[in-house]
Amino acid sequence: MIARPAVRERQESRRLGGGGGHAHAHGGSHGGDSLVLGVRPRLMLWLALVPLLLTTLVGLFMLWPSADALPDRVPYFGEGVSSTHATASAVPDPETSLVEARLDDGTAIQVVVPPEALAEVGEGDRLRVFDVPEAAGYGSSFIFIDFAREIPLALLALVFVAVVVLVARWRGLAAIAGLAGAFVAIVGFTLPALLAGQPALPVALVTASVVMCIVLYVAHGFSTRTTTALLGTLIGLLLTGAIAWAATASTRILGTSSEESMVLFQQVGLDLSDVFICGLVLAGMGVLNDVTITQASAVWELRAAAPGASRRDLFGRAMRIGRDHIASTVYTIAFAYVGAALPMLLVLTMMEAPFDVLATTGEVVEEIVRTLVGSIGLVLAIPVTTAIAALIVPGPSDERVAATETAAATA
Repeated sequence: MIARPAVRERQESRRLGGGGGHAHAHGGSHGGDSLVLGVRPRLMLWLALVPLLLTTLVGLFMLWPSADALPDRVPYFGEGVSSTHATASAVPDPETSLVEARLDDGTAIQVVVPPEALAEVGEGDRLRVFDVPEAAGYGSSFIFIDFAREIPLALLALVFVAVVVLVARWRGLAAIAGLAGAFVAIVGFTLPALLAGQPALPVALVTASVVMCIVLYVAHGFSTRTTTALLGTLIGLLLTGAIAWAATASTRILGTSSEESMVLFQQVGLDLSDVFICGLVLAGMGVLNDVTITQASAVWELRAAAPGASRRDLFGRAMRIGRDHIASTVYTIAFAYVGAALPMLLVLTMMEAPFDVLATTGEVVEEIVRTLVGSIGLVLAIPVTTAIAALIVPGPSDERVAATETAAATA
């Protein structure tokens, strides 16, 4: 008699699709992680993913730059110029633009400070200065270049790591390790390949594929859910690359809006529009990773909560989550680009010109294309990943088949 209410409760839970008893059988609140996947869904997933991974490996081999193809390094300092640190011991003299300072070895010097930095330099500030013998005619051979920022940057990085690890624990530490691996891939392959003149779009796609493999598996673990998110991310990146190429070609973006781009053109002769396309693909990686892992997890958790739901129903429910994600992430991308381009927007606001002229200048169009391409790639990746996850996630019949296969294998 005592057990009957519990039996009725479980039956009512199954009738409503809540899966209370089912969730307990698979580990409580983490039921989505322990859904048993049969052989057929795994085979479908890897048949779709393996060709993409093989293409990535072939592309990595073919695009890897040789040392002979890399351009000669350009000296950052001129001949006879050296860089050092100094600490300001007084405020600058506005009449002479000189500030008293001391080198790290205690030597007293005077530093020439440009007019735009005079009001910013104060006593005790750490300065990065160039020792330029030819500049002695300006009152000193030591020229202020910038503030020394190594210590505050290192402290900020430590705070970032500490906060991520404190809140996310081992998952946060894994994410940081994955991020470090991603930067190693970019510095070790992407930048040299572009400087060596390799085609930018294939370089971007190969880089994105390698980085996503590192980041997703290191941060989220090796599981079918993560593999599903990886497949959705790679498809989203292919779509983003195609859209980036079409948008750049149709809007005739030259990629010459920044001073750094002109240096690349003059020193290396790179096709700057190709570099711009590469930047579009790389910029979309983080956002795509965010939405694909979220959608894959949503489908898995919905299956654990409603084991009797059809795949069509799972897709519909997960897409309702995805639409909310789209609504929030699209304006996140837009605001991020507005923040990065704020000085340019202020300059344009000061200018008196027709709106269509200001809105179609190279600098503005580049920011608009970045925002739109990233947003389109994001929007397309969500239904693609959700559909893949809804097809792959096991249902009740899949789990019975998988259990039978496991029992047969261990018999």
